[in-house]
Amino acid sequence: MKSICGDLLLQRLGSDGLAAFGKPLNRGLYECIRGAILDGTLAPATRLPPQRDLAAELGLSRNTVMFAYEQLLAEGYLRARTGSGTFVADTAPESYLNATAATVAEAGPREMPGLSARGRRLIENASASPTQWGAFMPGVPDLRRFPHRRYSQISARLWRNPQPEWLSYSHGGGLPALREAVATHLRVARSVRCDAGQVLITEGIHQAIDLVVRLLGSPGDQAWVEEPGYWGIRSVLQVGDIGMVPMPVDGDGLTLPDTDAIGDAPPPRFVFVTPSHQYPMGAVMSLKRRRALLEFARQHGSWIVEDDYDSEFRFSGQPIPSLQGMEPDAPVIYIGTFSKTLYPGLRMGYLVLPRALAASFQTAHADLYRAGHLMTQATVAEFMQAGDYAAHIRRMRPLYARRRAMLADLIERYLGPAALNRLGSNAGLHLILRLPDDADDVAIAATARERGIIVRPLSRYYLGQSVQKGLLLGYACVPEEHIGPAFDVLLGCLPGRNRLTGI
Repeated sequence: MKSICGDLLLQRLGSDGLAAFGKPLNRGLYECIRGAILDGTLAPATRLPPQRDLAAELGLSRNTVMFAYEQLLAEGYLRARTGSGTFVADTAPESYLNATAATVAEAGPREMPGLSARGRRLIENASASPTQWGAFMPGVPDLRRFPHRRYSQISARLWRNPQPEWLSYSHGGGLPALREAVATHLRVARSVRCDAGQVLITEGIHQAIDLVVRLLGSPGDQAWVEEPGYWGIRSVLQVGDIGMVPMPVDGDGLTLPDTDAIGDAPPPRFVFVTPSHQYPMGAVMSLKRRRALLEFARQHGSWIVEDDYDSEFRFSGQPIPSLQGMEPDAPVIYIGTFSKTLYPGLRMGYLVLPRALAASFQTAHADLYRAGHLMTQATVAEFMQAGDYAAHIRRMRPLYARRRAMLADLIERYLGPAALNRLGSNAGLHLILRLPDDADDVAIAATARERGIIVRPLSRYYLGQSVQKGLLLGYACVPEEHIGPAFDVLLGCLPGRNRLTGI
């Protein structure tokens, strides 16, 4: 069997072999290996083939290879370990020489084509945080409390005798067992009207939205989005050349314009909503608005995309049923994720599609994304079927409720009741700390990050110029004993703290 190193040297030698070097064979091979080490192709600690094996691969005598190895060992390019083999040294001798570094610097980087206009807009408006863990990172569950042992037991048992089809590409929208488990859970917990054939497993919410936009939208179409709303939806729509119309959110959720106000404007192709727990403000869409939105979508041929954000974590009152489940054959595409209930790094979400769309979406998903991760899907499916998923959610609800109450109490005690946004008081994994209109919440968030505290500025969730200032504070991933000290650090980042009590 040929080694990677042997293939590399054959490529470098080319069709003329070592004759191209115009030098003795042993010297030519030495310079070929040395060059690969110097330009980083053979990285430090790379194991070279035994002399006999490399000689056979290159069609050379063993003495030729022996000379090259011994010379490179003597000069410090290679190191030998008895019983283990020959390896590229951690530091090549030339790395100490200034002449080589100067030559590289003088060459300068090659000019490359730049980003497209669409790519530049995406980068300029990027909102993903470089840090995804710690106080007070919004939207992240307590990963320490995840039942790792139980989950790993299921995974290990499945890996001992995996079905061959689980190790190949996925087709058909995901593993049937997981689609059935998701459908069963959604019917019971969220009153979603669905069966397994309507469920499609995705790699998170962003992929789900991207697939919806690609299959149901065209460049230039319009989408109504909540104002303020989730920045991730805006990023996907922007890349898909879908125009965005911000629709204000109040205590009853997304507001719909009067028919006269719409006039001759084309109706939106999409309406993106988080009706059960509006993100980021936390309002629950009223029944009247839900019915009005469904009627509007039917009349104008629009698709409602329902993101059931944080619906599993309500701490008082009855669960809020899904918008999708209110009417049979509603023009609603329902999306959800396991990022909050299990862990974000799982990168697993789902779509619930109308039956007429399910087969087309399954085909497109397989063609566009070449889906896989079926072993992971099998593990999650058994985790759900065995009751561990529902039990984990039940355990986390009271824990998150305590942490929410602690953080809310600190905000009210030190900054006054007016500083706490009240819309999201019964659900979710974050609170909103309100700030005066003239506050710079982006600068405050940057200062907090320098001091080890992660918060998100509320103003970044708005599309228009009229914005509210505030900070999103996640509490789910912060142990109770750390909430107070972390809040003290955050208080030190707020300029003019005494002004907050009069917001």
